[in-house]
Amino acid sequence: MANVQKRPTGKWRARYRDLDGKEHARHFDRKLDAQRWLDEVTTSMVTGQYVDPRAGRVTFEKYAERWEGSLIASEAGERITDNALRLHLVPALGARSMAAIRRNDIQVLFKRLSDQLGPGSVRNVYDVLVRVMTAAVDDKVIASSPCRRITLPAMADEEVTPPTVAQVEAMARVMPPYIRAAIVTLAGSGLRIGELLGLKVSDVDFKAGAIRVDRQRLQSGKIGPPKTAKSRRTVPVGEVVTDALLGHLAARPSTEWLFTMEEGEPLNYRRWKTEWNCARKALQAEENKAAKCDGRKPVELPHMVTHDLRHFYASALIAGGASVKQVQLVLGHASAVITLRIYAHLWPGEEDRTRSAMDAVLGGLRTGCGPVRSLASETAGQTA
Repeated sequence: MANVQKRPTGKWRARYRDLDGKEHARHFDRKLDAQRWLDEVTTSMVTGQYVDPRAGRVTFEKYAERWEGSLIASEAGERITDNALRLHLVPALGARSMAAIRRNDIQVLFKRLSDQLGPGSVRNVYDVLVRVMTAAVDDKVIASSPCRRITLPAMADEEVTPPTVAQVEAMARVMPPYIRAAIVTLAGSGLRIGELLGLKVSDVDFKAGAIRVDRQRLQSGKIGPPKTAKSRRTVPVGEVVTDALLGHLAARPSTEWLFTMEEGEPLNYRRWKTEWNCARKALQAEENKAAKCDGRKPVELPHMVTHDLRHFYASALIAGGASVKQVQLVLGHASAVITLRIYAHLWPGEEDRTRSAMDAVLGGLRTGCGPVRSLASETAGQTA
């Protein structure tokens, strides 16, 4: 039962029992304020929006810990969530009670993070906080999320710049022989590095010229499903790739995993990253040596990462006339929107298409080019 009573002190006490039968009370100077508060509480209980005031006393750290422990996510998702909480959110908000965190607290936090992190990293942290606060609302810990109208740094609209053929060939040249074919495979298939590390010999159809992607190796070394449902796919590959893989297997026979380390264990992320970085340093050392011999200042080579080989593959397909849909399918993107967002600038623009279309139609008008048609016969053909 809810009621408002005047106390001997002259204060007005409003009290009610929650859904569990526990009594709650607050004191006000005016009866009007006490009744208004009681009405709001009663309405929230009737509409199912009631939040026990004591629930919001839990600290952000305690609630976030429980929330994170209940998540079902991919290994990459778990890593992003853990980093956001451990490195940024808990240090800033951990000791605060959930009910005490306000919108301005969030804005101040992300203003500070914007000075320390890139826009993408800031958004990753914010996305985790939004999920925590949304869960807290669903759990009736807080009445509403403070993550509203928060201004975040704008994402830089950076265009992908694929590596050149010479750069890809150079990386393949300096890579250790036991994984040299991996460079050719990545550049000639567009596979993600995790997908390549998860390949078995049986996934390659040498006769048909195709690679089946059914799994990926995670950074922990475990095997998991591909990144998305669309990532489970069959990728056509040319003879350059199949020949490289046949040569690889001739030198390093295997009946299970396609790429293995020198010790015989499956190739993992850590070893791949180590070899990749060593190869990059070797190429820079070559450039430095050549520059010294030529008496010139050495050129700092582009910071090439493994994923650039996927961009190389996509750019080659686009240059060859592949459609957006085809590029999406072979890359395993969840949608064509993702493909366009990353590679739209590599497709010929509308202006280029307009020029090409009109050149095809009016090509005969070039000076000295094309047969001179009879205007009379053209007119007759139109009126026939």
